[in-house]
Amino acid sequence: MTDTPLTAAVVTAGGVPRPSDPLYALTQGRNKALLEIAGRPMLQWVLDALSGAAGIGRVVVVGLPADAHAFTCARPLSYLPNSGSLLGNVEAGVKAVLTAEPECRHALLVSSDIPAITPASVDWTLATAFATDHEIYYSLIAEADMERRFPGAHRSYFTLKEGRFCGGDMTLIQTALVNHYSPAWNELIAARKNVLRQAAIIGFGTLLRMALGQMSIPAAEHAALQRLQIRGRAMRCPNAEAGMDVDKPHQFELVQRDLAQQRAVA
Repeated sequence: MTDTPLTAAVVTAGGVPRPSDPLYALTQGRNKALLEIAGRPMLQWVLDALSGAAGIGRVVVVGLPADAHAFTCARPLSYLPNSGSLLGNVEAGVKAVLTAEPECRHALLVSSDIPAITPASVDWTLATAFATDHEIYYSLIAEADMERRFPGAHRSYFTLKEGRFCGGDMTLIQTALVNHYSPAWNELIAARKNVLRQAAIIGFGTLLRMALGQMSIPAAEHAALQRLQIRGRAMRCPNAEAGMDVDKPHQFELVQRDLAQQRAVA
């Protein structure tokens, strides 16, 4: 990573499960990022991975209440309050990065509920993205890779010509995108857990081809460009940890066992 600039990380931590959410019994009205897993809050696991990644510089955590700022990070760390929406938190985080470092060209958007990520998976994302010049980089994780690494993960998979995939939760963007989003971005963010809803927003043809399993990765990239006017790249990520978000109790138990085993070995 020595031939690439350090990248800022914006960690979104504003999600609070509602009583209808499967994780509410565990979180009890607090931010999901604060949920303890294998002896540490989920967010701390994420910060530890970012701390160990060679390509990460400044880190901004967005969305935590003011009484929950007691985390550690080997990189410069700052906090921002919740802006009320995921897109708003992303915008606030990137703007804070640019205020501190006006020349920063990229930001890695990281969800706080992927505690199994590793420094190596973070650096893979950066190194692979920097091989090309796109505005946004999105990770696809093959079902076989996910189920091999986390048996019984039961992620939400979708079918493309190249196989079955789920989405990753680390997305690299050019900081220049802030304030230049297509109006469809809010709809896409709201539909982030449902790839068919996202395909419908991009266009009926995209939805039909996706539903029939006839959409290829390059075709999906082209459809997004036409609808959003943004040059995006979908990267086939071999690191299942980047997509193992903790949304349900069985996923919490699965990841907790995995992280506890890692701590025991360490």
